[in-house]
Order: sequence, then C-alpha cells, then structure tokens
Amino acid sequence: MTTDIDRPDNIGNPQLRWGSDAVAETIRSIGVDYIALVPGASFRGFHDSIVNYLGNAEPQMVVCLHEEHSVAIADGYAKVTDRPMAVALHSNVGLMHASMAIFNAWCERNPMLIFGATGPLDAHARRPWIEWIHTSSNQASIIRDFIKWDDTPGSAQAAVESVLRAWQIAQTPPYGPVYVCLDVGMQEAEIQGEIHFPPAERYAPARDVAATDEDIDRILDAFESAELPVIMMGRVGCDPTEWDNRIALVEALDALAITSLHKRSAFPTTHANHKLPISPERPGEAHTDLMAKADVILDLDWLDLAGYLRLSTGDSQSQKPTSATVIKVSMDSTIAGGWSADYQALQAADINVLARPDTVVKQLLKRIQERKSSTVRPAIAALPHWTGSVTPPAASPAGEPMSLLELAWTVNEFCEGPRDVTLTRLPLGYPGGFCRFEHPLAYLGKDAGGAVGTGPGHAVGAALALKDSGRLPVAVMGDGDFLMGVNAFWTASHMDLPLMVVVANNRSYFNDEAHQERVAVMRDRPPQNKWVGQRLDQPLIDIIALAVAQGFEGNEPITDADQLLTEMERGEKVVKAGGRYIIDARRTGYEG
Repeated sequence: MTTDIDRPDNIGNPQLRWGSDAVAETIRSIGVDYIALVPGASFRGFHDSIVNYLGNAEPQMVVCLHEEHSVAIADGYAKVTDRPMAVALHSNVGLMHASMAIFNAWCERNPMLIFGATGPLDAHARRPWIEWIHTSSNQASIIRDFIKWDDTPGSAQAAVESVLRAWQIAQTPPYGPVYVCLDVGMQEAEIQGEIHFPPAERYAPARDVAATDEDIDRILDAFESAELPVIMMGRVGCDPTEWDNRIALVEALDALAITSLHKRSAFPTTHANHKLPISPERPGEAHTDLMAKADVILDLDWLDLAGYLRLSTGDSQSQKPTSATVIKVSMDSTIAGGWSADYQALQAADINVLARPDTVVKQLLKRIQERKSSTVRPAIAALPHWTGSVTPPAASPAGEPMSLLELAWTVNEFCEGPRDVTLTRLPLGYPGGFCRFEHPLAYLGKDAGGAVGTGPGHAVGAALALKDSGRLPVAVMGDGDFLMGVNAFWTASHMDLPLMVVVANNRSYFNDEAHQERVAVMRDRPPQNKWVGQRLDQPLIDIIALAVAQGFEGNEPITDADQLLTEMERGEKVVKAGGRYIIDARRTGYEG
C-alpha cells in the first residue's frame, strides 16, 4: 500500500452509521487493496465512507483523471496479480466513459469489482435537474453484455450480500468484471438496526473445476502416439508455481511449446522446446508450417485457435477442421454471449475439457509421475531453435528514424541486461523474433478487446501492482495509444509509482495507412494518398512535454537505436530512484 499518500486527518474512532459504511466495511473484509475512481456526486456517500470511515486504507483511493483510465488501471493491475481491484464510476455518465475499457477487461478475462451509482431511486428525493440526469433505469444494461453479473441492492444489508457475491463471481474462472450500482438513497440513509457481516472467507470462489480421470488418460494416450505434438499456451496463470508446472509438462511430454504476443508470458521463449519465436498478432510462415504438420495439439485456452489453424491450411476462409488430434482445455464457453463475437471461431476438438488450464497441467503431471512415463522425440530435438538464427536488423540511414525492428532489438537488448523488466505493453506490429521472456511477469500481453488508449492505464495499473517488487516496469506503446490515454500517467505520479514509457512514435495512425493502401490498390486508385487523414503532424505533437506535464522526466526525441539504449539506461536510473521517465523514439512505419 502507498500509505503516505492522501491520508485523512482527525477521523477519530468512526462508527458504522450510514448505508455506504456497510459497503465500505464489506469491501475491506474481502481484502481489496485499491479502488480507482474519478470523484462524483452520485457516490459522495460511498466516497465519504472510504475516507472518514476506513481512513482511505484497505482500500486506498487511486485518483484518476478519466473513468476510462480508472478501469484500465484496474485491468493492468489484474494482469500482474490475477486479483480484482475495485473501481468507482460516477453515475451513468461515468459508466458511459468507462464502457470501452470495461469491454477490454471482459475480453481479457480479467477480474474487476466495479461500483456504479445512481441518483435516488425515490424520485421525490432527487435534487432538481442534476440527480434526474444522473438517474437511469436499469443502468447496467449499458454494459450487461460484457460483464459477468450486476446488481442494484436496495438496502445496506442487501449491499453486503451483493458485494460478497460480486467478489465471488469476479474471481470464479473464467474471470471478468462485475458491476454493483449503489443508490444514492441507500448510501446516504442512516442504518436502522444491526447489519450482519458474515465471514468473507465463507464466500470465496469455489475450488477449480478439474478434468476427469478418463480425460487425463485420453490426453496422455494421445501424446504417447504423437510424433509432433504442440502445446499452445494461451490464457494461463502468472503464478510462479504454475509457470514451473507448464515447463515440467512440456519437458515430460517432450512437446513443442508455442506462445503468443496476444497474451502475457506463459512459457520461457528461450526454452529448448520453444523452437519458434513468440507468435505475433498474425502467425508467420514458420508458425503456420509447424501447425500444419502437428499431429496432436493441446490447446491451453489459446486465443482463437480455430482462426490460427485456418491460416495453417493456406485458406483463412476454410471451414475444414485440422486433421490433428485437438485437445481443448478452457472454461471460456461458459460465458459466451450473443452480443460480442469475442468467443472467436468454433474449433473442433477430439477431447474437450471444461476446466482451468493450469489445473489440468497439474493433473497431467501427477498422472505422468504415476505412470512413470518419459518421452523423447528425436524429430523435435532435431528442429533448429529460433535463437540460433537471430541477427541484428539493418541500421537505418544516419539521421533517419529507426525501424520498428531496430526499436524492438534495442528494447530486448535492454531487457536482457542484469535487470528484471516487466514489459507492460508492446505496440501493434511489434516483431516477436527477438523476445526473450523468461519469467511469468516478463510481459503482460496486448489488448484482447482491441481497445486504443488503454496502454497508459494498463502501464499505471501494472506499476501499482509491481511497486516494491524489484521489477522494472517498462511500457512500449504507439503514439496513438499514448496520446489517447496520456493523462492516465498523472495517476502514476500522484501515487509515486516508478515507470518507464517508450513511445514508438511514427507520427501517424499508421496501421490505418496500411489499410487505406490496401483498399486503394484493390480499387485501382492512387495508394500514395494513404496518408491523408492519418498523419499526426502540422503541428508535430510534443510527446515529451505531454508526459512532463503529468509529472514525468524526459530528454529530447531520439531517432536511432544507440540513442534509444542510452535513453533507456538513463531512464532506468530515474525509475530505480522511484521516478518516471518518458522516451520519444521516432520510428518509421509499420513493418508487421
């Protein structure tokens, strides 16, 4: 906890008296550390309870400049911890601000406890004008298609149960955000009678669902007859023990391991069985060739396995399933809905296990030990490892911006030094061919919801979770992502969070330049006009000045890789001293 920030004075010995005090007491009982918020009148009673009843501790407020950042910070925190932070959103207007970031957390399958608020449900109690526009019927309907559960409790005692249920549901796999809307009338009403606070531990999430013994045996039988088995590491845990279990399973089965830039570190990319570099957003030829040859595929909740495998057939529109034996381990189907297609393409499976992947990994290891089985696959040992063919990219001409390949090479050179770096963010198109991730927190993954502008909030939330951990949080993000969320960085400064930010700045919405070029070529129109309506110049935006205004330190924009490494080393000194550092790394267009 950042105990020296925003400490209230003279609160004495506060007593449970108001409806919102009961909500605050319950939040403390379940062990919430932080609550991110933009203050709002609709939860002024709740705000007072956190300050003057709880003393702004357990949870501690994380003050933000935009509701979208509040949710993104909680999302980034969950990427590191797999635990929910709380968020408070002001009425329907704050909820509308935050909705995109909530959708992103939903697609990430990250847990989050969101508190909303509404003007008094009793219309006669509403203040003129303002509390009428801050009151909406069925408020959660705005986001109900991308949260796990919601409630609007009608009393303080009902709110106690609502918070306990929300906490339980958010942390039951597959994880996700939940929403509890607090009526102003309930918050500000004096409690009549006794409020019962049951032991929070009795409302903990249920134990993990496990695979059946039959399924565990069928999985191992499939691997015994395989020649080129592949384990796809997708949505898995960040616990170090689970990380070690995944390594042990790959080694025991002598299978190939594949990981993705979409998701956080799931397996060491330098391991002897991680033959290919980490897969980028769209798999390259080496990955599709390998998947076309695989005869057994163990899917540990990979993001869109069916789409990935269709690319391996050479026809992305093909509906023909792979001929490999597919073993699917995921609980994601339990929260699939109709509003969003974030469930991805439908994958055929020969063994379909409804369980948390890391639970099944543990079961498989136990059964392998019972069978006393060991496997060596000469065909896999003979495959070259990606690290053997890695060479530095060609240097850009002197004075010209560096390429994204040069930027990635330099970032990874910095990360390979004698330092424990957590990459909280990587920009679109980032090449995976240099990434050496050897720790479950080496890299935290992309936006599963395709949101833009959440990168700064994710970086702040990760930095909050990593404070005092000894790890160095570094966010590498595109200029568009930075510019849409830059004032989230004020919260990092306010909370005194160490953080380094590298902006891969091509001064354009360059991904869309590529799209416009493709459309122009298809329509036999001039592709050289792709830049119109895309470029971020005239005037050129001062990236460093924007970050400095949020409390960061920074130098001058740089254009070559040697300068970038020097700047990152300079930034490391600032961050290790507890500060924040911004780097404007000028780069050329999108090579991905």
